[in-house]
Amino acid sequence: GLLILYHLGMYYVAGWPWHLKSAHAAEWLRWPMQFVNIWRMDLVFLVSGIAFGFLGKGSASPWRLIGQRAWRLLIPLVSGMYVVVSYQAYAEAVANGSVAPGFLAFMQRYLMRGPWPKGAFAGSDFGITWMHLWYLPYLFFYSTVMALLLPWLRGRAGRRLATAFTGLRGWKLLVLPALPLLLYALVLAPRFPPTHDLLHDGYLHPLYFTVFAYGYLMGTNAGLWAELARLRHTALALALGLVALFFALRALPLDLPWLLRSLRTLYLWSALVAILGLAHRHLNRPWPWLDWANESVYPWYMLHQTLIIAGAVLLARWQLGPVLEPALLTLFTAGGCWLLTDVVIRRVRWLRPLFGLNPPSRPG
Repeated sequence: GLLILYHLGMYYVAGWPWHLKSAHAAEWLRWPMQFVNIWRMDLVFLVSGIAFGFLGKGSASPWRLIGQRAWRLLIPLVSGMYVVVSYQAYAEAVANGSVAPGFLAFMQRYLMRGPWPKGAFAGSDFGITWMHLWYLPYLFFYSTVMALLLPWLRGRAGRRLATAFTGLRGWKLLVLPALPLLLYALVLAPRFPPTHDLLHDGYLHPLYFTVFAYGYLMGTNAGLWAELARLRHTALALALGLVALFFALRALPLDLPWLLRSLRTLYLWSALVAILGLAHRHLNRPWPWLDWANESVYPWYMLHQTLIIAGAVLLARWQLGPVLEPALLTLFTAGGCWLLTDVVIRRVRWLRPLFGLNPPSRPG
């Protein structure tokens, strides 16, 4: 849900480049967008690390785990690149005048991987793009590395590392895990701007892999989760104070990039601690719709941005204004995700693996 609202905001926020931009650009959106943007993907990779920890339990071999991850991540990536995100590339290329309107003609060329005019769409230099699906190859890469490390992690040194991490309490939990992230921000971030192209992301890879490893290490350790819940209000107050100071200093004519990077990183970790602690305290219980949500989240992730862009193209011609249009676009996106997932993808056996779903369970 947050990802839908964030990418919807990318369409409307002023001054931030995206595949399409609305005529109703809003300057004020930069503040809430930046508030979320600093930690949103780190949270996703941390939760992915927790999930990998469940998969890595027991005696499963690293290569078996890598094969399972390839099936679950790379098949949806390929199908998503050739089918799901193709309309995003088409809409972007038409909007910037790189190709003529006509989706079928575009698809014939897209399936042949171009060639395209330079900058036709994000990733056009490679002929084909993964757009917002970049998370899948990144996650597969981190899962592969972690799987290969499992023999060490299951040994004495790995168990000592896990015990040291899960044993952090009080200020140590608020500060020590942030130190590697702070080092990356000060040393790597100025040299390696984010690219999301897998091969040239010298800052994001260490950052995302570290929080992925944190998720793996914390797992279901009851003591650590109890401490996260105990620190939730302290971490939340710290996070709000840090981000307020970060925004205030950014608005001043000061040339202190190291200070801004430091505040940003400390806010990132304190926000994660607050979110995890609040979630453990208030959401860690059965929900009637949880099984449905667990199975639906993967197809919704794959579909949502294409539906946002398709809805934006559809609604733009009617000039509905800056209130009605985003409201209808939100309904269009969420409704489209539900309709395609529940009515089509979940019911068609051969479609399920293309969207990361397991085969349907046999009755009885």
